[in-house]
Amino acid sequence: MAALVAAGALATGCGQRADEDTGTDRSDAEMYESVEEITESLAPDGVTIRVGSTRAETTVHLYEDMRCPVCGEFETEGGGDALREMVLSGGVRTEYTLASFLDDRLTGKGSKKAANALRAALDEGKFVEYHDVLFDHQPEELVDGYTDEFLLKMAAKVRGLRGPEFDAAVKGMKYRAFVTASQKAFDDSQANGTPAMEVNGTLVSDEYFGGIFDKDTLPLVIAFTGAGT
Repeated sequence: MAALVAAGALATGCGQRADEDTGTDRSDAEMYESVEEITESLAPDGVTIRVGSTRAETTVHLYEDMRCPVCGEFETEGGGDALREMVLSGGVRTEYTLASFLDDRLTGKGSKKAANALRAALDEGKFVEYHDVLFDHQPEELVDGYTDEFLLKMAAKVRGLRGPEFDAAVKGMKYRAFVTASQKAFDDSQANGTPAMEVNGTLVSDEYFGGIFDKDTLPLVIAFTGAGT
């Protein structure tokens, strides 16, 4: 794990911090041919968004603030793609808690608006696709660029997402209570910043944190952290 130690020294997250074997049995896993097919749902707690097979033996829980540039780095520069491949294979289920603390730190409403829009996309079965589009076109952190206009423009890139109900949910902040509850879930979690990752309930340590950003080392981080549960 020496490579992971080295990588951990190079990456910091927003907030406090400046296919290989994942150890899962895939024999009974639900596999997907494309991102559009991935199962997605809201957990019973009302705030956790679940993505992937219910039969996956490994659960990776991500804490993300949509304005966080380090979250954007994770999602677009290797780690996010590797994690999505694991979900497609059925070996891993991903869970998301959407934080919005950067709005208070930087002023603005972008994190809250983006989290609300993503919750609305979940209603349409389009969370995964919309989540990826938003990070692919993530505005600069200080710009507070997740406006209603921007969110709807990005939604138009996801086939079947735009419609009267979705548009009204975005413009009217339909899921304001969800956004507030999601931030509280983040506050009550083990996470000290974003992105943060738990594997089967165990937080990826600072020592190996940098490994989540690389497509080759991410599976090792997941396997190593999961083995400790």
